[in-house]
Amino acid sequence: MTKIHIIGAGLAGSEAAWQAAEAGAQVTLHEMRGVRGTEAHKTDHCAELVCSNSFRSDDHEYNAVGLLHEEMRRCGSLILREADSHKLPAGGALAVDRDGFSQAVTRALEAHPNITIVREEIKRLPPEDWGPTIIATGPLTSESLAAEILKLTGEDELAFFDAIAPIVYKDSIDFSKAWFQSRYDKVGPGGDGKDYINLPLDEDQYNALLDAIIEGEKTDFKEWEKDTQYFDGCLPIEEMARRGRETLRFGPMKPVGLTNPHNPTVKPYAVVQLRQDNALGTLYNMVGFQTKLKYGAQGDVLRMIPGLENARFARLGGIHRNTFINSPKLLDREMRLKVRPQFRFAGQITGVEGYLESAAIGLLTGRLAAAEALGTEGRLPPRTTALGALHHHITEGHVDGGKGSFQPMNVNFGLFPEIEQPTKDAEGNRIKGKEKGRARKKAMTTRALADLGAWLQGDLKAA
Repeated sequence: MTKIHIIGAGLAGSEAAWQAAEAGAQVTLHEMRGVRGTEAHKTDHCAELVCSNSFRSDDHEYNAVGLLHEEMRRCGSLILREADSHKLPAGGALAVDRDGFSQAVTRALEAHPNITIVREEIKRLPPEDWGPTIIATGPLTSESLAAEILKLTGEDELAFFDAIAPIVYKDSIDFSKAWFQSRYDKVGPGGDGKDYINLPLDEDQYNALLDAIIEGEKTDFKEWEKDTQYFDGCLPIEEMARRGRETLRFGPMKPVGLTNPHNPTVKPYAVVQLRQDNALGTLYNMVGFQTKLKYGAQGDVLRMIPGLENARFARLGGIHRNTFINSPKLLDREMRLKVRPQFRFAGQITGVEGYLESAAIGLLTGRLAAAEALGTEGRLPPRTTALGALHHHITEGHVDGGKGSFQPMNVNFGLFPEIEQPTKDAEGNRIKGKEKGRARKKAMTTRALADLGAWLQGDLKAA
């Protein structure tokens, strides 16, 4: 049996190692943290969460991300197992205690008899005698290895900036102004409908905050960074503010679905939400407030928000550079590099965006590499599933619009094959209005889980 080597023990590499080892393959997992750090990581734990502690919606009936959660659970995902074991109240989302989560993933990998973890930096592409190798080095791939990959592929580099949101100590928040409530009082896993701290702003406060964000001193970019593109799903607040004065108010500061109990008859003009970040409930993450403001400016600007006048920050926002390859052009259907099939790629480096999307691609590559090492047939999930739809987009589904057109993608229903629109509900009543969209999503998720079940039983191959 051929051994599998995996470079990078982030979410994708950790999941790939687990899936391959569970299939019976021998795995060596190489991780440089512990020997060399990165600009964004704080520990040497496997699957450390760098930005948010949320895996987003856990609704598997009407949300594509929640569907991906459920599919991965049914595939024996280590990441989902430990996320479920370390979940925190977060409305309809699945949020975790980041330290407990990553520590548990690390312990599980270290204890698996088929996995060996080696702490070392891989600076060059491995030699052929390594055999099947998964490169899961993520958005912070070391410069020397990235240069090797680019030299091999002959592709121009694709990159974008990813900003980190600040974290606030709960006991420094003024609750004479703030209140607990989930948007629309939605109850999620482990929650009670009051899982977010809300901070209201009136129109004058919002405009003053916006001006301060725009005028605040920003992190300077190096010359070679200035043309790097942002991913629209993770824009810094100052970039959103630059795009229009209402952008933040229709984005992370939208005031809908919330009622201020301190002033219930007046609708807030804008609302900042904070989500629990640790199991103790002492730390709260500023939702959607990733920023590239300099540290001194951040404190001044963020304390303008009502309720944060005396806020203490466990972590201020930061910014780091993400790197990904042009997967539709460079990779085959089994995630192998066309010019050198020894190498598979997994995680954010393939051009998926999001914790779970990264882990999902790790899940697939781990299974495919294990099949190769064990001399069996690798099987891809059908396109009707969230796993299959995401995989298809980054290998075949993207329509090439020229240089820079391939951008990081979250899983969404737009990636799924079409389905016949349901016209009647379970009681035989005609479906009307907004319910048509919900019925279509429910039909897609029902089909996905049925097809996933058949695929896991070996009765269905990829479409």
